[in-house]
Amino acid sequence: MRVDLFDFHLPPENIALRPVSPRHAAKMLLVPAAGDFGHHQVIDLPKLLKAGDCLIFNDTRVIPAQLTGRRGDAVIGATLHKRIDLRRWQAFIRNAKRLKVGDQIDFGQDVRAAAEQRHADGSFTLYFEGDDPVELLLARAGTMPLPPYIAGKRPVDERDLSDYQTMFAQKDGAVAAPTAALHFTPDLTEALDVAGIKTATLTLHVGAGTFLPVKAQDTDDHRMHSEWGSIDAATAGRLNQVRASGGRLIAVGTTSLRLIESAAKDDGTIEPFEGDTDIFITPGYRFKAAGGLMTNFHLPKSTLFMLVSAMMGRERMQAAYAEAIAQNYRFYSYGDSSLLLP
Repeated sequence: MRVDLFDFHLPPENIALRPVSPRHAAKMLLVPAAGDFGHHQVIDLPKLLKAGDCLIFNDTRVIPAQLTGRRGDAVIGATLHKRIDLRRWQAFIRNAKRLKVGDQIDFGQDVRAAAEQRHADGSFTLYFEGDDPVELLLARAGTMPLPPYIAGKRPVDERDLSDYQTMFAQKDGAVAAPTAALHFTPDLTEALDVAGIKTATLTLHVGAGTFLPVKAQDTDDHRMHSEWGSIDAATAGRLNQVRASGGRLIAVGTTSLRLIESAAKDDGTIEPFEGDTDIFITPGYRFKAAGGLMTNFHLPKSTLFMLVSAMMGRERMQAAYAEAIAQNYRFYSYGDSSLLLP
């Protein structure tokens, strides 16, 4: 499909630079398969789902994966994308023309990395030198990797250390937050439990590729970057039991949805999964396991807007986004939410 079919105009003032407080006070647009849209707050979620439904969260934890250093007199920026091994990361490089294989980048705070390999997409494999764990090096020299549409308008600060982390975050490795879950609070999860809504967690370490624009003119020509994910056997069994009992699997965020669809067989059965996925969901895709999606509002012509269009229909989502803009919903990572129920 043509990428420009997924374009829309978003006024800059609709881009959220900070989350609301409390988090569950964010607005939420209910998008059913047909009929009127519903205007709610995230705290209303227990009333919008059914007992026996299951919300699926991503328990990845965002690491301080944004680095700025020097190679000689050149300033080099690095956004870590995907862990290769204990000391190596694939990274997207700013000012990459000034970096070649074999160069050393000094990131300050006694943190240095060697450019070991250049990949076909222009990214590099960085080897972090020394004996300290890379996580400790990043804690010293790295900053939180806020999306460009936020970082381009204000600097990263101490508030982002907590604001850009979900309450479910446990496993280090993400370069971007699974932002749909930023809206959840202990009060909300307690209300969900009382309402009989089940929960489950999986892990998908979100990579920096989620920030990259789609440069192709046709979706067939776009290549997704792979990300590592895991669903253990116990979780897969619980999710299958929910479906067998007539409950819906509601993914909280596109990362959770992409992973359960990667792990699902054609009949919808979810199998344990551990490894990379580069699944690219566009209109025409047949969903195998997911029965709904809670997600924030995404960029024009992005792979994520293509994904929600695949679930609800492109014209339906264009109308939903037009409604959200008209009602002053806040967009992107720190913005408001939507609940898609096909």
